[in-house]
Amino acid sequence: MKLHEYQAKEIFARYSIPVQKGAVVRHPEEILGLDLQYPVVLKAQVLVGGRGKAGGIKLAEKPSESVEKARAILGMDIKGERVTRLLVAEAVDIQQEYYLAFTVDRATRCLVVVASASGGIDIEEVARRTPEKIVKEPIDPFLGFRPFHARQIGRRLGFADAHLGAFARIAESLYQLTTDLDAELAEINPLAVAGGQVIAVDAKLIIDDNALYRQKGLPENEELTGLERDARTHDLSYVELDGDIAVIGNGAGLVMSTLDMLDHFGGRPANVLDVGGGASEEAMKQALDIVTRKPGVRALFINIFGGITRCDDIARGLVANLPQVPMSVRLTGTNEEEGRQILQQAGISASVDPEEAAKKAVVLARGQG
Repeated sequence: MKLHEYQAKEIFARYSIPVQKGAVVRHPEEILGLDLQYPVVLKAQVLVGGRGKAGGIKLAEKPSESVEKARAILGMDIKGERVTRLLVAEAVDIQQEYYLAFTVDRATRCLVVVASASGGIDIEEVARRTPEKIVKEPIDPFLGFRPFHARQIGRRLGFADAHLGAFARIAESLYQLTTDLDAELAEINPLAVAGGQVIAVDAKLIIDDNALYRQKGLPENEELTGLERDARTHDLSYVELDGDIAVIGNGAGLVMSTLDMLDHFGGRPANVLDVGGGASEEAMKQALDIVTRKPGVRALFINIFGGITRCDDIARGLVANLPQVPMSVRLTGTNEEEGRQILQQAGISASVDPEEAAKKAVVLARGQG
């Protein structure tokens, strides 16, 4: 679960991490009523990177200029996301930029702290060009991240005196919120020395979806579309894409290979829904309703390999909620014959060969079936 910058900064402030004074607006005229010192920076609030390069971050020296630039940003499309909110924050005079983050390292199976004196740019770019400028240390889950760890890293980045103490306090607080909120990533880029203080100029926070049940008080997950939320209420794994072929499968591996097959034959998935192992008739009915409600779906590809999942349950769910778009079905595995008989009685033929079924789905989406 990704949070917007303004949401992440609100959490940072609760953990005593210094951030700029600012406010969120939805309409340009709202800026005129804000109690902020100029100049201000206007930042598009979207859950994708590259805002600055896309023109979603602008500096304004006076109120009239800020309103004009807000009009230019609001309504923009940045990597498929429409800008509906702006964070308007007091600009700071940055003397030096740093990078600081805590993230989950799958290789070491623990949290790691990542820091660099080259902040303000993509850390991946720093790692590629000058890896020696990155400090990366695993954190012992039993010991945790202690004040002496923070000071050691701060010295390696070049902090000294009062700024070293400020960096250490921020690093400790960032680690604490990472563990408290089950964050997969808590990032400050840049962490800046500005106006005599160390301050988080930007903030990024990603919460582990698997821990959301115990994280109360978080804002609503805005990454999810309406259909994705519906799927979650039925314990179905659903992701929206940008093609025209709806996909239903069972099991992550089968679903991924299904997407690869469609791509291989020139198809473009509109969405993908994994009914999982042991899918019931009711789950199949809900799955069909969700995937076919997405606008622009021209065909449906159902790819089922029954293990724990029973083919007859899948067939009954399909017959009980027949889609209004042409479909291609591949059905094999547990109770395969029973499932085929149910489909045949409803006038539906099912293939055994997944590639044959994938080709058919592509043909149907092109209106040639």
